[in-house]
Amino acid sequence: MRILIADDNADNRQLLSDIVSSIGHEAITAYDGEETLRLAQAQLPDLVILDVNMPGMSGFEVCNQLKSIRATAHVPVLMLTALNAEDHKVQGLSLGADDYLTKPFNPRELIERIKSRLRQKEQTDTLYKSQTMIRETFQRYVAPAVVEQLLNAPDQVSLGGKLQEVTVLVADLEGFTSISERVDPQQLLTILNRYHTLLVGIVREYGGTVDKFLGDGLMALYNTPLAQPDHALWAVRTALAIRAALEKFYVDVAPEYQVAINFGIHSGMAVVGNVGAPDLMNFTAIGDTVNLAFRLQELTHGGRIIISEDICLMIEGQVVTRQLGLVNVSGRATPVMTYEVIG
Repeated sequence: MRILIADDNADNRQLLSDIVSSIGHEAITAYDGEETLRLAQAQLPDLVILDVNMPGMSGFEVCNQLKSIRATAHVPVLMLTALNAEDHKVQGLSLGADDYLTKPFNPRELIERIKSRLRQKEQTDTLYKSQTMIRETFQRYVAPAVVEQLLNAPDQVSLGGKLQEVTVLVADLEGFTSISERVDPQQLLTILNRYHTLLVGIVREYGGTVDKFLGDGLMALYNTPLAQPDHALWAVRTALAIRAALEKFYVDVAPEYQVAINFGIHSGMAVVGNVGAPDLMNFTAIGDTVNLAFRLQELTHGGRIIISEDICLMIEGQVVTRQLGLVNVSGRATPVMTYEVIG
């Protein structure tokens, strides 16, 4: 690891460099505050050992600036100074210093303090990488409030893939393909994006994760990445809310572009996690549960919401449904019982 040593005394810099090198770390040195700030931003060290009395900018000022700069804010600072008054120590710690040691010092104590701060840095880096991965994975698919929950409790998220129960909602714009044959592509994209904006806003509002866009439709997941006790109900409510929002939405849409939205919803076990190549991944779900949700949507027309028997049992007494009967579904050896959500 790289340790930046800031001290205006050449002998002190050499002594500290020797101590740092003796425990297997790389030492870089600075003479004053300005050089310390410049090197810290350029080299991004894992620890700064900082003197207080230096030419120009004091160590207190340097510490304050290091903690206010985003790139160096998480770099631990160990103040090493001859100022041994309690007020000086309090001042250093209040400005963001992670440790405060006075001169003359015991080399063994310094070594242990260095090791402790480097362990802290490793833990901070691990947490930061985890939070970065979570933010990059989910910020496009879920509501900002969900992202913040995940950042506060990253251990709730398994990004490697796991088998779990999910509810899958598939929505599709009926007849949009035929519209695309007679409309200018740029105008078509504008209209499609307006529909997607409507769908995504409501999916997020009801706690869903927008998994992917499917041309003129989308797939959303519930009960992931955060657990939702009533995930089937929230998925059905999403579909009902979208359908209810269409009347107002159509006010600003030309009649020829007003289309129904069809829904298929199913709950079951699926493998959920990052799928793709090492440098290009998407958070998604795969398995028969996903396939059946798609098949149910394909059976739908006229803006109806078709659900599986599993969903019907999970929302019983909370949503009005009617039985449609058994249907043969591609890829299934036995017929599937289907229901329509009325309201």
